[in-house]
Amino acid sequence: MHKIILFHRKKAGLSRNELTELAGVGKTVIFDLEKGKTSVKLSTVRKILEALNIELKFQSPLMEDYEKNHNQDA
Repeated sequence: MHKIILFHRKKAGLSRNELTELAGVGKTVIFDLEKGKTSVKLSTVRKILEALNIELKFQSPLMEDYEKNHNQDA
């Protein structure tokens, strides 16, 4: 994931500090993520992904079954 975040940040022409401000996260989080740190909170990662317009999708062999069951319950 760190390579995706780095790629999108650079393509958007954002510095680390600019992305930090845009996402509303701590100053070292962007650096840590881009270096591959894995202990960053999911809620923090979601803020960064949202700021970069990156959609998070869940995929598994069972997703089709899940979606069918979920849609029936709704």
